[in-house]
Amino acid sequence: MKKSLASLDLNLLLCLQLLLQERSVSKTAKRMNVTPSAVSKSLSRLRDWFNDPLFVKTPGGLHPTPLAVSMEQDLADWLQMSHQLLDKPHHDTPRGLTFELAAENPLMLIAFNALSQKIYQRYPQATVRLRNWGYDSLDAIIRGEVDIGFTGRETHPRSRESLSLLPWNIDFEVLFSDLPRVYLREDHPALQEKWDLETFLRYPHISIYWENSDTWALDEVLQESGLKRQIALSLPGFEASMFMAAQPNHTLLATAPLYCQHYNQQHGLKLVTRPIPLEAALLQKLAVPFTLLWHKRNGHNPKLIWLKSVLKELYGEAFLATLQRE
Repeated sequence: MKKSLASLDLNLLLCLQLLLQERSVSKTAKRMNVTPSAVSKSLSRLRDWFNDPLFVKTPGGLHPTPLAVSMEQDLADWLQMSHQLLDKPHHDTPRGLTFELAAENPLMLIAFNALSQKIYQRYPQATVRLRNWGYDSLDAIIRGEVDIGFTGRETHPRSRESLSLLPWNIDFEVLFSDLPRVYLREDHPALQEKWDLETFLRYPHISIYWENSDTWALDEVLQESGLKRQIALSLPGFEASMFMAAQPNHTLLATAPLYCQHYNQQHGLKLVTRPIPLEAALLQKLAVPFTLLWHKRNGHNPKLIWLKSVLKELYGEAFLATLQRE
């Protein structure tokens, strides 16, 4: 006999969604700010209502049953629509919205003031939270802790950061493609030499520790030719690498996206750029598609649709044209 929705405590559906995201009673309890015992009792009630175990304990955590898996997207969509309905009463513009962003720095900082002003103009009481893009940012989007991510991926066929390797539940849109450059201080001795691959490899390099690795597609391309950079310094982001490359009394080279030149000009860093001295076909393997990333469940979320349009306005064709002029 079909059960009536009126007989189900709708708070249980939130618990079910978090269990599907976390695959853990204790982690779900932490996110709901309740005890693990309370979550276990809610899970028991859900099992009774759906007449299905919903989750099976495994050494790696809770594993959803086929029924639970089949409900995951519908449940996320239903809860998203519920949030939108709750935003409507009394206010044409929802109050108290929070924008959770994870972005590569200094990419976001270049236009963050303009972005925040646009957010506050439309949503005067909004809160904006920006975190650095890191190794766990995709998981944060999947868990619902981040609304949207903005970062560079890679095009090298063997890269772990390829767009083709994104999780099935992540949607994306490429805003622009960037080709990395080499950054040197204005009096670097390499500028007095012929700029070629031999010169590029003779000097020590600053690398970025990115998503648990201090190598990237450039190192793959060099390795294919039996070559290797001397990585003398590994730093957590492009801001730090630009700062160090601009300091006196060293011979370090930094390799970073072309957009960083825009950031350098904003902050008065005395750096010049040179192309990475590789053949055109190899350079194309280093192209970086800068990409917006969000969970499929947010595909129809008005807040996110608006935010994506603003980010495209700030980082779309006009931004790309600025990079090309520089």
